[in-house]
Amino acid sequence: MLKTCITAAAIALAAGTAQAQTKTDIVIQYPYAELFTETHKQIAAEFAKVHPEINVTMRAAYDSYEDATQKVLREAVTNQMPDVTFQGLNRVRVLVDKSIPAPLDGYIAAEKDFDKQGFHQAMYDIGTASGKVYALPFAISLPIVYVNLDLVKQAGGDPANLPTTWDGLIELAKKVKALGPDINGITYAWDITGNWLWQAPVFARGGTMLNADETKVAFDGPEGQFAIKTLARLVTEGGMPNLDQPSMRATFAAGKTGIHITSTSDLNKTTQMIGGKFALKTHTFPDVVSPNGRLPAGGNVVMILAKDKAKRDAAWEVVKFWTGPKGAAIMAETTGYMPPNKIANDVYLKDFYVKNPNNYTAVSQLALLTKWYAFPGDNGLKITDVIKDHLNSIVSGARAKEPEAVLADMAADVQKLLPKTVGAAH
Repeated sequence: MLKTCITAAAIALAAGTAQAQTKTDIVIQYPYAELFTETHKQIAAEFAKVHPEINVTMRAAYDSYEDATQKVLREAVTNQMPDVTFQGLNRVRVLVDKSIPAPLDGYIAAEKDFDKQGFHQAMYDIGTASGKVYALPFAISLPIVYVNLDLVKQAGGDPANLPTTWDGLIELAKKVKALGPDINGITYAWDITGNWLWQAPVFARGGTMLNADETKVAFDGPEGQFAIKTLARLVTEGGMPNLDQPSMRATFAAGKTGIHITSTSDLNKTTQMIGGKFALKTHTFPDVVSPNGRLPAGGNVVMILAKDKAKRDAAWEVVKFWTGPKGAAIMAETTGYMPPNKIANDVYLKDFYVKNPNNYTAVSQLALLTKWYAFPGDNGLKITDVIKDHLNSIVSGARAKEPEAVLADMAADVQKLLPKTVGAAH
């Protein structure tokens, strides 16, 4: 009997060891710890309940979308990439051009009734490059206006009829600014990664970054002229302070700024920081001109970088869960982002937007969504930095009174960095 017990224990131990050995480890890495760490922890906890055979570990978060892309590009050379990476929507192209992520078409085709899990063509389109799907969207954002209703009331504004144009916002900002020396009328998160809030006012008026074959700068046309002059007006007329994005958020949350324009992704964090100190209302992005006005979708997508087939298969289960109904709903509830998954919106979040109207503002703009533009060629990331430097010359006050000249210089500098061959990097 003792032998039988020992044998049974040995078999059980061997089975347990075998099970432990068959457990697949998947390493994920994502950007912006302050926005997403809690989100990924919660999703990972739910994932573990349904996939005990896969162990998900997380690397320290990337600082930004640029940092995320640059790290993967370096790690691809040294073979030290995570198995799954979350990247900015506008960085799919540069990684695909280097043949780094795994195509997902085979996995998608093998799924049965995938549409019933909330997956749809628009989700695939966001991560499609060179005719194949390389990424699925995880979190989608659009630019919105945050308003401190207490300051607006003090300044004589009407909280029920907030301005919908730049002229109206700047006029209201002046009145708020006049409330006191320590009060800001308006801030605009122009330094968000990937020139996102430079593209927004250009696209809102129907403009583009480059011409159709991507050989020539197009943001120096009437739409770009309007956008650059508006940025300058925020400084010269609205008295916008020279703060970086986190400082703008903190100042607004402290009740010291009347109007703050940034991503819906900041909503959850900003609301927590406000903590009921004042009434917050969100509003749609100003001056989106029909019929061609659009707004760039921000946020991030998830890609598989694992090379080993077993790891890729396990990574697909991770990708599927994170972008599926449960993962997408957790993401929406813990951030200000919108889920691209239909079931998450229609079922899991049915009552969420009723109870959280500030979150619905961005959802109401979904019909305006367009791709966050990524510049072609090997200088794509460098172009982002060049544009940021020129915009900074306005926000810092150094060239705030000559926006047209700044735009001309910016266009010339970007033109020099574009691929020389027609149709390059398509």
